[in-house]
Amino acid sequence: MNLQLDRFTPSSDAVDPALIPQRTLASGRQMPAIGLGTFGSDHVSAQAIAEAVYDAVHLGYRHIDCASVYGNEAEIGGAFGRLFSEGFPREQLWVTSKVWNNHHDDVLGSCQRSLEALRLDYLDLFLVHWPFPNHHPPGCDVSVRNPNAVSYRHADYMRTWRQMEDLVDRGLVRHIGSSNMTIPKMELLLRDARIRPAANEMELHPHFQQPQFFTWLKEQGVEPIGYSPIGSPARPERDRTPDDTAPTDDSTIRSIAQRHGVHPAVICIQWAIQRGQTPIPFSTTRRNYLANLRSAIAEPLSADEMQAIAKVDRNCRLIKGQVFLWKDNQNWEDLWDLNGEITPE
Repeated sequence: MNLQLDRFTPSSDAVDPALIPQRTLASGRQMPAIGLGTFGSDHVSAQAIAEAVYDAVHLGYRHIDCASVYGNEAEIGGAFGRLFSEGFPREQLWVTSKVWNNHHDDVLGSCQRSLEALRLDYLDLFLVHWPFPNHHPPGCDVSVRNPNAVSYRHADYMRTWRQMEDLVDRGLVRHIGSSNMTIPKMELLLRDARIRPAANEMELHPHFQQPQFFTWLKEQGVEPIGYSPIGSPARPERDRTPDDTAPTDDSTIRSIAQRHGVHPAVICIQWAIQRGQTPIPFSTTRRNYLANLRSAIAEPLSADEMQAIAKVDRNCRLIKGQVFLWKDNQNWEDLWDLNGEITPE
């Protein structure tokens, strides 16, 4: 018996990871159908997030979504180091990270820095965080524009993607994927990729269900991973607009939550898992991230409840990405190709 392995002890109120639904990717590998997000925005310290990661694994989480730009990978790596020193097996953990916009020409370096910070030998999934090389100072106002910002240029994106493919060839990552993409951009990527994206990370919640894109990705064998699954209630004030809505305040969601005796956020997570996407809710509050995980094994929502939630879609995108625009006097919709064509320069 491996005595070191025996030192890892799940919490007494843990969820059995074997009961968590899995997504089978095109590679045949399985990814847990719920993860813990680690973007603390402007208000949660890196150490608090790392402590939540450490505790979440003891509670049964096996999927952790990270990114270099979140500024907390070293602290999360410290949590991983503690877990591994207790004998927790690396292969039982799914870890995602992302290359930030200003490193599209140095994907290998970005990946290696993330691996070093996270104290890992490989990543399960590595994403191109945004399809633009445009970046901005931390905490800036949405009106800020990088003078070197450009529109989506497919040839440039594919140069970045070839570097992503090289990471797979080197054994540094198991899967690669995209994030914040659109159908016309994804069509070009799927046409030209040697190694296809395993997943696309995107905003998904009951008020922004993206049904066409969601269905299309599923048909293409690309797993939709949903960020802001409860509507990002703690997002910075600079990212809020008067027309924003909150799914946790939706009367239909609240009515279903009352029937089930849970918080409306839990219904948002349960709907996401049951619909077929992989939500990655962020929280450092134990009762909340435990409740989110428990939703994955709760009694399923009824067909009528799922249909009722499908009807509350308001096409309300909350993470608009204004800072990535490349010209003055542009509207954020230009980032998202709403007419079905890539917005030209």
